[in-house]
Amino acid sequence: MKKLALHWQILIGMALGIIWGMLASSLGLVDFTTAWIQPFGTIFINLLKLIAVPLVLVSLITGVSSLSDVSRLSRIGSKTIGIYLMTTVVAVVLGLVLVNITEPGKAFSAEKREEFNQQFAATTTQKSTDAAAVEQQGPLQPLVDIVPDNIFGALTNNGAMLQVIFFALLFGIALIMIPPDKAAPVNDFFEGVNLVILKIVDIIMKTAPYGVFALLAGLVVEFAGDDPGAAVELLLVLGYYCLVVIAGLATMVFAVYPLLAVFVGKTKYKDFFKGIFPAQMLAFSTSSSAATLPVTMECAEKNLGINREITSFVLPLGATINMDGTSLYQSVAAVFIAQAYGIELDIMAQLGIVMTATLASIGAAAVPGAGTVMLVIVLQQAGIPVEGIALILAPDRILDMCRTTVNVTGDATVSMMVARTEGQLHPPTETAKV
Repeated sequence: MKKLALHWQILIGMALGIIWGMLASSLGLVDFTTAWIQPFGTIFINLLKLIAVPLVLVSLITGVSSLSDVSRLSRIGSKTIGIYLMTTVVAVVLGLVLVNITEPGKAFSAEKREEFNQQFAATTTQKSTDAAAVEQQGPLQPLVDIVPDNIFGALTNNGAMLQVIFFALLFGIALIMIPPDKAAPVNDFFEGVNLVILKIVDIIMKTAPYGVFALLAGLVVEFAGDDPGAAVELLLVLGYYCLVVIAGLATMVFAVYPLLAVFVGKTKYKDFFKGIFPAQMLAFSTSSSAATLPVTMECAEKNLGINREITSFVLPLGATINMDGTSLYQSVAAVFIAQAYGIELDIMAQLGIVMTATLASIGAAAVPGAGTVMLVIVLQQAGIPVEGIALILAPDRILDMCRTTVNVTGDATVSMMVARTEGQLHPPTETAKV
């Protein structure tokens, strides 16, 4: 197993988990699986929760503090961040529209959805109580809730992630406003902590094959009970869910970004795809925006004609804060899980998903598996059972490859838009095109 790439290990873990769950249902090992195997899946979920707050806090602080020369980059920086946030909101809203129209979670039979709903009745009741309390609040209460009165209290509560994000943004901005010699030790500290956090994520993801096995084994036996044939329903619904996610990602890649490239970047549709294609393929194979960054910069400069002054700032920043594919996936996954559990999300809850997914994407590390950590944040903020993440972990590797391709394509598109508005976009030479 150690000689296999991690994604192959995860795929094997998924397959073995499904097979074990079906066998356990047939051989009467449901109780054994629930008592002795499923807890390891819970441990894996807890590990993801454990790293969520520090990952967002440190990633955001290091990302914001990288804008060291505010006087030179203030205009380009504000424009870049504004466009990145705009495309992220578009991606999240697109995902919500698709998942609400297609309702893949409701493809489960009414009986199964009722079982899920009863299993998490306490969560559903609490959500209704929270909704009633919100109705009594003023219109600006959501804005008040973003600002923490005690950052240490927010850091101990995964459900207060918006408050952590607010503090990280404030800390990062203050860090770039103090004298550079005073800020340098703090920057070095957080850079080091960021490396440690990313290594912890890497360690956690090494346990993913076992965690996925336990989660899926427990999920299948809970879903199928003593009827292994019912597991087929689960696989069919997951396929439907994947199609919805891929449809949203494809819309971003083949419609939204090209329209921006054509009408704002003044670049032909075919030339745009031909220029960015090498970076897209590397992103698909590595599932890492950070690993793809050197190729993305080369493609943007040589194939798309974007000046280095723009690419050297916009693209690295995009690898940190621009996660359109991840955000779209999170919005679809969150509503899908809610639908599967029979939880109705009102318009305010879905607007909360838009805000949380958008802001959480800023803190998402550009490494494989970070999107799963961010999904935990979105689920907790929306009051959706985190255990439901087991429903969508099975196809996550393939979807991770697809959404990373979207992320990289979005980075190049925004870089082209900023370059055009700054007069830094020039047709590449014929030699460069070849």
